[in-house]
Amino acid sequence: MKRKLSVLLIVAMLVTMLGSCGTASNNKGGKNNSKSSGNALTVWCWDKNFNIYAMNEAAKIYQKDHPDFKLNVVETPWDDVQTKLTTAVTSGQTGTLPDILLMQDNALAKNITNYPKTFVDLTNSGIDFSKFAQYKVALSTVNSKVYGVPFDSGTAVTALRTDVLQKAGYTINDFKNITWSRFIEIAKDVLKKTNIPLLSSQAGSPDLVMMMLQSAGTWTFKGDKLYISDNPALLKAIDVYVELVKSKVLVEVNNWDQYVGTFNTGKVAGAMTGCWILASVQANKDQKGKWAVTNIPKLDGIENATNYSSVGGSSWLVLSTSKNKDLAIDFLGKTFAGSTELYNTILPTSSAIATWGPAGTGSNYEIAHEFFGGQKIFQDIVEYGKNVPKVSYGVYNYEARDAIGTAITKIISGTDKAAALKEAESTVKFQMGK
Repeated sequence: MKRKLSVLLIVAMLVTMLGSCGTASNNKGGKNNSKSSGNALTVWCWDKNFNIYAMNEAAKIYQKDHPDFKLNVVETPWDDVQTKLTTAVTSGQTGTLPDILLMQDNALAKNITNYPKTFVDLTNSGIDFSKFAQYKVALSTVNSKVYGVPFDSGTAVTALRTDVLQKAGYTINDFKNITWSRFIEIAKDVLKKTNIPLLSSQAGSPDLVMMMLQSAGTWTFKGDKLYISDNPALLKAIDVYVELVKSKVLVEVNNWDQYVGTFNTGKVAGAMTGCWILASVQANKDQKGKWAVTNIPKLDGIENATNYSSVGGSSWLVLSTSKNKDLAIDFLGKTFAGSTELYNTILPTSSAIATWGPAGTGSNYEIAHEFFGGQKIFQDIVEYGKNVPKVSYGVYNYEARDAIGTAITKIISGTDKAAALKEAESTVKFQMGK
């Protein structure tokens, strides 16, 4: 009984928070965060220089053929999106939800599985998902139904300082289509000759290992079964990460700001993650013309290993409680799933690289980027994205990632790898209730 009362109290508190959060968001992004009616839509997303900017530009394009259309974008941080969504659904207050919301791809399967009636199945909506990078469509697909319109690309890149490489006798081409063993071999030589490591990472973050895992077309679940301690690609990826750290060609730091600072200040000579990092890479204008981009290394000796992967990314979802579902679908279909003009417009300012194939024909995608030594990086990244292996993150993706991050920290500190991964499995199984 005490547990039941506690749950009711928590729900009541969250409902109260929902109301207050809505008021705060209204001050930032719009007049109303509840569902719209008539010719208007309300959208929740979280970055005014990135996805909010893109959504407002999409509205301008849609208004050319629909002059009465109105869009109310409510700035809602991702953590708040998740909290408010959960609270609304569990408390039955779904009237507080918008017409469209942006969702992190990592959390998409879990939310759709937990709240299957909350989102509109877009499979037969008329949106042509064959024109998107298929790894992105796979992340939006649950039980063979597509729920999300892909937004930004998380295609993985290796970005390196060409001036540092030159001092050690290398060029960016020495890093194209290579294996991790070759990468580490070159990185050690660069460190020896320049005293500059090539990479950095946040301690305890599994991002780099998960990136390696997807590059081999596998993940932490095989179907509904946990796939950690007996996953050859994961075991290999952890070995690679540990060697990167112990050979000192990768520097671990404590937080995101320190991570960005390592390459902005020249403490390290590169970054390897989703292509969205390139906006941060360009923060130090003194480094203009001294960077170049290529694909990532592939795992040695692993079946189906590739030089392509993805980190991060997000998708637009339509809420089933919306009174304007048809309008929301038509809007997304004619903009994020149908407008080369939109992606061409938002690219220079936001560096939001599309996963919608036709966007790559836009003139801005052909720009020879001065910061990257004249390289046509957007065209190159679109091509990388076409080769990213499809994986399914699964419902307990966050739990598995966190457990693996903890295991990696313990392994670097000396814990036996097999024991650390068995413990990770036990942790996830407990959270799954198994």
